[in-house]
Amino acid sequence: MNSNSQSADAETYSHRLADIVGTAIALLTLTLPVFVIAHFSSSNVQNNQQPLTYTLPKGGK
Repeated sequence: MNSNSQSADAETYSHRLADIVGTAIALLTLTLPVFVIAHFSSSNVQNNQQPLTYTLPKGGK
């Protein structure tokens, strides 16, 4: 009976560890893309602006 209780403790520990690791992975999966997109989009908005005006060629034959 004693060996049965030891395996139950080890199973509970591994299950709890799996829950913690799974939660950490889920939080990273949900938050990391948001921070990466916010970081790169805010730094590139001001640097990549090009003028919207242009000259049209004069047509005529």
